[in-house]
Amino acid sequence: MRTANVRTTVIWTLVALVGATGWAVLALARGEDVSAAWMVAAALGSYAIAYRFYAKFIAYQVLKVDRTRATPAERLNNGIDFHPTDRRVLLGHHFAAIAGAGPLVGPVLAAQMGYLPGTIWIIAGVVFAGAVQDMVVLFFSTRRDGRSLGQMAREEIGPFGGAAALIAAFAIMIILLGVLALVIVNALAQSPWGTFSIAMTIPIALLMGFYLRVLRPGRVSEVSLIGVALLLLALVAGRWVAESSWADTFTLAPSTLVVWLVAYGFIASILPVWMLLAPRDYLSTFMKIGTILLLALGVVIALPTLKMDAVTDFASRGNGPVFAGSLFPFVFITIACGALSGFHSLISSGTTPKMIQKETQVRMIGYGSMLMESSVAVMALVAASIIDPGLYFAMNAPSGAIGTTVQEASRVVTGWGYSISPDDLARAAERVEESSLLSRTGGAPTLAIGVSEIFSKVTGGSLRAFWYHFAIMFEALFILTALDAGTRVGRFMLQDMLGNVIRPFKNVSWKPGLVITSALVCGLWGYFLWVGVHEPLGGINQLFPIFGISNQLLAAVALAVCTTLLVKSGRLKWAWITGVPLVWDATVTLTASWQKVFSDDPKVGFFKQRSVFQDAIDRGEVLPPAKNMDDMHTVVTNSTVDGVLTAVLALLIVVVIADALRVCVRHVRRPALSTLSEAPYVESKLVAPAGLFPTREEKEEEARHEVGTAAGP
Repeated sequence: MRTANVRTTVIWTLVALVGATGWAVLALARGEDVSAAWMVAAALGSYAIAYRFYAKFIAYQVLKVDRTRATPAERLNNGIDFHPTDRRVLLGHHFAAIAGAGPLVGPVLAAQMGYLPGTIWIIAGVVFAGAVQDMVVLFFSTRRDGRSLGQMAREEIGPFGGAAALIAAFAIMIILLGVLALVIVNALAQSPWGTFSIAMTIPIALLMGFYLRVLRPGRVSEVSLIGVALLLLALVAGRWVAESSWADTFTLAPSTLVVWLVAYGFIASILPVWMLLAPRDYLSTFMKIGTILLLALGVVIALPTLKMDAVTDFASRGNGPVFAGSLFPFVFITIACGALSGFHSLISSGTTPKMIQKETQVRMIGYGSMLMESSVAVMALVAASIIDPGLYFAMNAPSGAIGTTVQEASRVVTGWGYSISPDDLARAAERVEESSLLSRTGGAPTLAIGVSEIFSKVTGGSLRAFWYHFAIMFEALFILTALDAGTRVGRFMLQDMLGNVIRPFKNVSWKPGLVITSALVCGLWGYFLWVGVHEPLGGINQLFPIFGISNQLLAAVALAVCTTLLVKSGRLKWAWITGVPLVWDATVTLTASWQKVFSDDPKVGFFKQRSVFQDAIDRGEVLPPAKNMDDMHTVVTNSTVDGVLTAVLALLIVVVIADALRVCVRHVRRPALSTLSEAPYVESKLVAPAGLFPTREEKEEEARHEVGTAAGP
């Protein structure tokens, strides 16, 4: 026993030293070259320590997860929404559902401030805020029959704060789904390779679902091998299709993609979870994690240098060309999903608590999945930081700032202090077989350039264009899995809201209700997406500027609910675990909201922007990004809508936090007045490991259970 303890101590000491060394190099390096491998070391060391010690402490000492307690998946199993799902498949589903555009795009944009601020927030944020939120929400939702976040707020905080939470959560969800869908449309439009490969994941997932449910129940390893083989074949075949006569068939216009996405979202949200949603998300996880692991391995082998400054001048000036605003609070808002995301709380109180086999699995699925997503964000930041800073700013600055030719872009970017020649800009586009890389905003193309840079150092420069287009397709697949799960969760939220008025909707698997609410959710985000595709300044484009803030405001709701539940369930001394992240998130997000509403800088403040454009209309002038007077009026409308929505959402969140504080204070003073909506204890009959790999005790328990099952009653 002593030997095992010594060995364990040595291993974890080495892990801590690797992480600490990575942090020391990143923080102390001044003027010398820094390898991106140190960023990977700091991240992996921190993740390992956090999961092993902090997450375990929260799960077993604070939440006191109970392996003998039946989960909703076991008690309410109906094969539609409630279905006990193998922990490996559910881990894949949960990770795929939460890992959308945010961890890929946000860190790339935040690189404008330098690599160090983003790295600190991504890693510290996920360890102490993001992963904690996801795990605690999952635990409390599992204890409440898989209730949605808004409904938990209504039942535990009260009708006033709960109503504010329900409205805010659902409105923010529609905005998030519309933005995710727009990113997918932009990635897949005119891309036969990506469209074919992603379309093929649907029949592959259906095959995997029926294989596990009907043909070979429980054979997760077998179906994993089959799924991965077919997925790799689909990826390779996608390139063949793109170079064949079939290319036109899979080259879809944006409007056609909108129709297909809405149809897919509707079907995926009403089919049983075992049939399409869970296996498809599990399948995509292999590609997601596989690509990220290969990127990390590529960084370790190629040892690329971080070319972006640790902290740029834009961090203090607040006039960056990628996004306006100072480092505090906007770098935290921009990174969003890679560190803390309100969207995750909707998944943790949506599909996952209705599928989890054991409470003891919340640590792996809730905390572990968020660490996996954070690693994606770190790799995205690495990819953005190893390319030439001049190319980075030329790609991410709008054409209105840098012009439309390589000569103009070179002159402007050089004026910002990041020299790059016109020939270098043209050569960068040629190497990835693109006509131009100028103003390829949104973060996704920059990530693809970074990925191609890392992989080509390992496999050779001749494959640079292949890796670039592979990365573009990879990003679309990454985001699509969040869209289908998000639509289903939106359906749950709407059913919970309507169920407060029309009782049959309380049953989330009531077929008329699930069809009606799925259609309404798809119709809402589909409408904003359709208008956004056809009007560059309309539809979801109108709401895009409030994407980051609304997501972080939703995280404040989730943390407020978690803190309230910790207090009401007798865990007052541990309320700081979610209370401290709540104070930080509320401070950051409400500060950002205030600045977006009241700032005198037209690049930051919505109402100031409205005033500037309205004055220009009165003078008969046209200002960029508008191209004509109609666009000018649209910008005025958009600025007004965004300003009002930001103010309203911030006000709703303040109401939720204030009401939650009232409930907590009342409970501390008079505990007898508090009630919990927790489902009654029912003993579990299922046997399943808590982690990815079963312990010796869990293997013995499984063996005894199999013997007992075979023997019969």
